[in-house]
Amino acid sequence: MEAGKIKLVERILTYPITKEYDGLSIKEFLKKQNYSDQLIIALKKMEQSILVNDVWCYVNHILCNHDQLVIKIKEQGLSEKISPVSLPLSIVYEDDDLLVLNKAANMPIHPSMKHSHSTLANAVMYYYLSKGCPFTFRCVNRLDKDTSGLTIIAKNMLSASILSTQVANKALTREYLAIVNGIPTTLDGTIDAPIARVSDSIIEREVNQITGETAITHYHTLKTYTSLALLSLTLETGRTHQIRVHLKHMNHPIIGDFLYNPDFTYIQRQALHSYRLSFSHPITHEPLTFIAPLPSDMQSILDSFNT
Repeated sequence: MEAGKIKLVERILTYPITKEYDGLSIKEFLKKQNYSDQLIIALKKMEQSILVNDVWCYVNHILCNHDQLVIKIKEQGLSEKISPVSLPLSIVYEDDDLLVLNKAANMPIHPSMKHSHSTLANAVMYYYLSKGCPFTFRCVNRLDKDTSGLTIIAKNMLSASILSTQVANKALTREYLAIVNGIPTTLDGTIDAPIARVSDSIIEREVNQITGETAITHYHTLKTYTSLALLSLTLETGRTHQIRVHLKHMNHPIIGDFLYNPDFTYIQRQALHSYRLSFSHPITHEPLTFIAPLPSDMQSILDSFNT
């Protein structure tokens, strides 16, 4: 896509000011709508981005009952270091503010030295540039390369800000499915064990009571097999490799995990899948829930035990 053919994308939001907000400054009002300080600063730099009754205003302008505040978020940026590559995308949901994808296994989220043209970011960049839309890649819930399932991409600065706040406030619920070695003695429980980086490794993590950061995972055993179990897991925190490290810590590591349980008898990647996401829409506040069924490689393992 040639630069000259890239069009400006503008998200326009209209807020009728009611008596409840009479006397607030625009900045105070926007903070109540979960606009971050960073976004408000960005809006101040955009021409004609903040209008009250069709008049361009500063953020210290005082609002009155019956005013109409219009915010125009202009997406002109482009993640220039991410090359657009035509790769399959499984789109679960899309609107003006967010994109929910079912990520395939063996696909990193972001480009790296080893994976510069085979990532989700490459695929999303191609998807939008093919429409002539500039796009800044903003992934809300990151997944490891070999973890499949649901992930959210924010399509503008506001949705990114609000969804990130939901993650920080634990208002975005994440449920994963994992196939593990063995059968937990306690079928339902909570793993509360701090996680830190292994001192001599760039990527590996471990439970470390001294240097670790708080990490809490809840698990529920959905089904047991001869030597394996299917678990449902929800997160209170989002540490790197949290589920993988916690399950290893309880002596029921995920099968096929090259770092924490390199046993590839059943599968060639960690059998971990982002199954369900629940959150409030960043703009409409509508409750949303999305589900991605088990991928075929994990389902075939369970099927083999049922025959």
